[in-house]
Amino acid sequence: MTDDATQSYRGARFDGADFTGATFRECDFSDVRIIGSIIPNLTVTGFAGEIEKVVVNDVDVTAYVVAELDRRHPDRVQRRAVRTVDDHRAMWATIEAMWSATMTDVEGIDESVLHERVDGEWSFVETLRHLVLATDKWVGWMILGLENSYHPVGLPPTDSPPEVAARFGLDVTAQPSLAEVMDARRECMAQVRAILDDATDQDLEHLRTAEPGPGEGEVTRSVARCLRVVYNEECEHHQYALRDLAVVSATFRRRHVAG
Repeated sequence: MTDDATQSYRGARFDGADFTGATFRECDFSDVRIIGSIIPNLTVTGFAGEIEKVVVNDVDVTAYVVAELDRRHPDRVQRRAVRTVDDHRAMWATIEAMWSATMTDVEGIDESVLHERVDGEWSFVETLRHLVLATDKWVGWMILGLENSYHPVGLPPTDSPPEVAARFGLDVTAQPSLAEVMDARRECMAQVRAILDDATDQDLEHLRTAEPGPGEGEVTRSVARCLRVVYNEECEHHQYALRDLAVVSATFRRRHVAG
C-alpha cells in the first residue's frame, strides 16, 4: 500500500454512509469517533491484541477489555512481566507448551481443514508459515545475523508485495504441506530455545543493527526486544489460529456428517 493510500482518509468525515458488512484490515483508527451510528455486532480487534483507550457511549471500557483479555489469555500478563533471562526462558516454555498442546489437538484433523481460511484470515498452516518468517526475521537475521536466514516456506504479511517477498527468497503463492512447514517450524523454535539456554541477562541487552527486511530501513534493537516481537507473534497468532480452527473444524464435521 502506498503512502498516499494510507493517508487518503486522514481527517475524513462520513455522514450517512452505509458500511454494512465492511472489513477494514490493518488500518490506523487512532482518534476515530463513531457518533450516533448503528453498531450492532461491531467487532474490533486491535493490533497484537493491544488497545489504549476505548469509549462506548461516554463509558471508558478500556480497563474492562484489558482485564477480560488478561483473564482469557494469561500469557499477556506473563509477556508484560518479562525482564530477566529466567523470565524469557519461562515465557518461551509457555509458548512451547501452548503450541505443543495445539499440535497434538490437530493431529486427528484432516489436513485439508488446516489449509482453509475463515473470513479471509490466514489458514492454520499459513499462520505457522508466518511464525517461521517472524523467527527467521527477528532471531535468524536480527539476532544471529545469519545469511539466507529466511526459510522458503515463510509467509510475509498480507500487504507485502510479491516482489518484496521474492527478495526474502519467499513465494507468496506457494502451498507447502503441513509436514514441510512443521520441519521449518521445529528448526525455528529450537533456534530460540538454544539462544535462551545460553543467554545471560547482559546478553539480552546487546544491541543489533540491521535492516529487518527489504525496504524496511535499518533499525537498532536489543536482543530482548527482538525476542519480545517473536513472543507477541507466537501468542497473538495462536489465539487467531484457535479461533478460526474451531470454525473450520465444525464446518468439516458438518460436511462429513452430511456426506
